[in-house]
Amino acid sequence: MTRQYINGELSVKLAELQAVALSKESAGEAAQLRLEAEAAPSGVLPMVALRALDLMRGLCRESLARGDLGAFNRQATVGAELREFAVSARLLAED
Repeated sequence: MTRQYINGELSVKLAELQAVALSKESAGEAAQLRLEAEAAPSGVLPMVALRALDLMRGLCRESLARGDLGAFNRQATVGAELREFAVSARLLAED
């Protein structure tokens, strides 16, 4: 995969994360990560992916705490797709 493709695809995944955020604050964090992914050199992308997954975990915990299973399901789906992409792009190691 080319660097531009990886940056672009990660940006798309982060836009999806932004769309399932429950607050302006978490949506803003996702937007910031998206900007970083679009401009970052390839060496920085693993950290962006890790921070995005951390944000997603927090969103999922928040949704469960609220009892909002619909939001949780959407967030978990986006999170799984984000992780799958990051592993396939070799940004993260498979566990």
